[in-house]
Amino acid sequence: MRERSAVGVACALLVLCVTLLTGCQSPSGAAEEDGRLGESGSSSAGPGEQQVTPPTRPAGYGAVFLGVDECSSFGTTSFTEVPCTGERAAARVVARHDGRVGDGPLCPGTTDFVLHISEQSRTSDEDGDGAIPQGYACMRNLSPPHPGDPGGGGGPRTIVGDCVYGSGDGQVRETSCDGEGKRKPQHKVSKAVTRRADCPLSTALYVQLGGAKPVGCARPV
Repeated sequence: MRERSAVGVACALLVLCVTLLTGCQSPSGAAEEDGRLGESGSSSAGPGEQQVTPPTRPAGYGAVFLGVDECSSFGTTSFTEVPCTGERAAARVVARHDGRVGDGPLCPGTTDFVLHISEQSRTSDEDGDGAIPQGYACMRNLSPPHPGDPGGGGGPRTIVGDCVYGSGDGQVRETSCDGEGKRKPQHKVSKAVTRRADCPLSTALYVQLGGAKPVGCARPV
């Protein structure tokens, strides 16, 4: 596959906003009578987040820019789509969906970060490749570190095996379970269930995970 570069074009409207989303949780309620915190929701990214500069519009892309199993490079000013076997390849697309992240399917649990792709119409497409719908690509680094792995301390989702700490104001954020992050882990998600009542008695914190089993049962560490 020939390399597709992200060359800036004056008339291009497509901008890829790249954000490394980490597993941040915000409890939806105050502590209950049994001492457990309320189920959490999304909050801002936690410590250790890698800030990535948004890419410019790619020239010569195909029907789907960064489709499943295609790869991107990391750059100081932009992302580009490159051959997965090339030296510049850094991350692979593991899932690709149209629409906004909040409205579409969840990325796989071990996704390292998400690329947000804004919509571009056919009339604004300077090389005639067709309209580009709004969407997002779930990315997995080709080599470690993998913040999306259980206990990795980051990624766009919190999953079983991840650790969190209290960040104040009733919020919790994800941190590395090995204790080598900026913040020490306080709780670890040991089980995913469909409702709180299914959590073990040792559960000290409920964490929102999403998916078919949206409740994470977390115990102290």
